[in-house]
Amino acid sequence: MKVFSMFDGVGGFIIGLNEADNNFFETTHSNQYEPSRKAQDAFEVGVYNYPEMEHIPDDVETIPDEKFEEIKDSGVEMIVGGFPCQDYSVARSKKGELGIEGKKGVLFWQIIRATEIIRPKYLILENVDRLLKSPSSQRGRDFAIMLAAFNNLGYSVEWRVINAADYGRAQRRRRVFFYIYRNDLAWSKYLDEKYEEASIGEDLFGNEDGHRYDEYIFSEGLFASQFPIYDEPVKNRFTHAALSADIVEVSDNYQGRMWNTGVMRHGHYYSYDTSPIIEEPITLGEIVQPESEVDEKYYLNPEQIEKFEYLRGAKRIDRVSADGHKYTYSEGGMSPYDALDLPGRTMLTSEGTVNRSTHLLNIDGRYRFLTPIEAERLQDFPDDWTKYKKTADGEIIEVTDRMRLFFMGNALVTGIVTRIGKELQRIDEQYK
Repeated sequence: MKVFSMFDGVGGFIIGLNEADNNFFETTHSNQYEPSRKAQDAFEVGVYNYPEMEHIPDDVETIPDEKFEEIKDSGVEMIVGGFPCQDYSVARSKKGELGIEGKKGVLFWQIIRATEIIRPKYLILENVDRLLKSPSSQRGRDFAIMLAAFNNLGYSVEWRVINAADYGRAQRRRRVFFYIYRNDLAWSKYLDEKYEEASIGEDLFGNEDGHRYDEYIFSEGLFASQFPIYDEPVKNRFTHAALSADIVEVSDNYQGRMWNTGVMRHGHYYSYDTSPIIEEPITLGEIVQPESEVDEKYYLNPEQIEKFEYLRGAKRIDRVSADGHKYTYSEGGMSPYDALDLPGRTMLTSEGTVNRSTHLLNIDGRYRFLTPIEAERLQDFPDDWTKYKKTADGEIIEVTDRMRLFFMGNALVTGIVTRIGKELQRIDEQYK
């Protein structure tokens, strides 16, 4: 199955799918561009690691429709990507076109543009879990807009918030994953027959409380098959609703609740608050390098240790705002260093700087930072995956440690993608 990786980063989706089955999945095209940076380091890491692939170095908004047509003609059947999450509210201009607020929110619509042209069988997408609750002024609206957009293109959407550590990985990283599939596929028709046509003669939504998709959510769906959950909603939290086909109406008027698990089919979504059946995680101590392999530059000096004591300690600081308002900023304390007998905390893009969220290890009484290899291991990347990049003139250069840590703070846990890929392959091969 040929794959197009959008917002590719340093290839996390590609690694995960290749690990699932590199004879089944073949990523033929990728697009990576960071508009705020002159140097396109992540793109160049991709060029180095996948020299045979077509890498598109352009801002996705500038990629012409003709390029997406070319990708379609090459036989691509799946789009993957971890897209930015900002503001997705939409409005209609005086001429009637749809618009959108927010600098990066527009990038989601590039996925919709690519989907409309390429018409892939599947999409696998990833985002921060707060997407399900954004914006704070109209919780769930952004995600409802996305569901409506895919519904209008003839696709269904299954989603799940997954904490990687809950399913055996080495990092406590919560992300929402989406499995999106075209409604004319054999898999979709099977679901129609089982969950839609089976209720002919009953209320349109099945049972009185709307729990038509219970079996799908708790046992049969892609996520239930690979990431088991307990078979009852937490505190009976469940939502069912219909979405307007008018995206502007969804943006203006959506009022609802999106839980951590759900499915949208034919304009109706069913969402449940579910609880994972937890697997034994990998601990931080299991992925750290032997001290004989760790350069002295990663160890803290006394001044840095003192700064971390302050950063991680409890604080109450009197401050004055720009308009003269006096207030007290308070912050609770946190552990002075990271526990080695637990999975790692969520890495952020600021991992390569000295800040409160930076991982801090205490090994045999010595404090040090994570190495780039350890950061890669937290995300299930191969060791030294981000060490080299290939520039436009063909020069191979080492990537700075700080940039390598930034990459990993921005990446995903590839082991989760591997499990998704395995189940998607099973579905695709079984339902022809």
